[in-house]
Amino acid sequence: MQEQIIITCALTGAGPLSRNPAQPVTPRQIADSGLAAADAGAAILHVHVRDPHSGQFSGDLGLYEEAVGLIREGNPHVILNLTTGLGSGFYPKDPMLPIEAGAQSHIWPAEQRIAHVLKLRPEICTLDLVTAQVFGGIVISTEQVLTRMATLAREAGVKPEIELFDSGDAVLARHLLGKGVLDGPGMYSFVMGLNFTMPADTETMTYMRNLLPAAAQWQGFGIGPVQFPMAMQSMLLGGHVRVGMEDNVYIAKGQFAQSNAALVTKARRLVEALGPSLASPADARRMLGLRAR
Repeated sequence: MQEQIIITCALTGAGPLSRNPAQPVTPRQIADSGLAAADAGAAILHVHVRDPHSGQFSGDLGLYEEAVGLIREGNPHVILNLTTGLGSGFYPKDPMLPIEAGAQSHIWPAEQRIAHVLKLRPEICTLDLVTAQVFGGIVISTEQVLTRMATLAREAGVKPEIELFDSGDAVLARHLLGKGVLDGPGMYSFVMGLNFTMPADTETMTYMRNLLPAAAQWQGFGIGPVQFPMAMQSMLLGGHVRVGMEDNVYIAKGQFAQSNAALVTKARRLVEALGPSLASPADARRMLGLRAR
């Protein structure tokens, strides 16, 4: 267990919008929710944006510019982590003959998937190594696209957070490290309990941790009701903590969280009760090897 724990708050995500009315949708709501989460103890804010009218995920650069601008204006110290997960979803027109993309598909060039990162230059962006069935579709991550995205991020001075959804993703990560596409030892997230990806349990998290390069920084997080158990398991196994409404909108069984800040506050209380202190944004920059702002 590390002496200092970094809390990341994932503010809203790209999955189906929940029934929790507190889940942020507009850029202003996302920014305000993130600023409150930072005040509660989150050193890193993981940012997606949504269409303000439909609530569906969006890759609109203007929405990212607004949300990121408001966060930076309100708190110039908190670390920003922007997603690049969109643009990889294939939904076949005919599931029994999956050769033609249906209307829900969003397959974009690497440059489009990372355009908001190149424009806004956050400290971190995600790099999802997953190919799997998720939300009724198939997320596709080819080595060639990942290589291009990693190269563009490096040129922009942005550090990838390598997102692993299954054990084969860790093998792919080591392959990319060996080719020099990624810089080692790296920082990693284990996405646990989502559809048909890795299960959220102690054995799996331990196995995934042991697949990482020595000295890697990592966090394992659970989807839905296992968010807090997996957060504490991550800490106990030597990792960091992620909570937020992207992954879970409940503060307790059957009780909606009133805010992302409430989820961070609960995580902070649990972390500090077990002994570690929280990492500030400055601490997290040092631990993760990020550039200073």
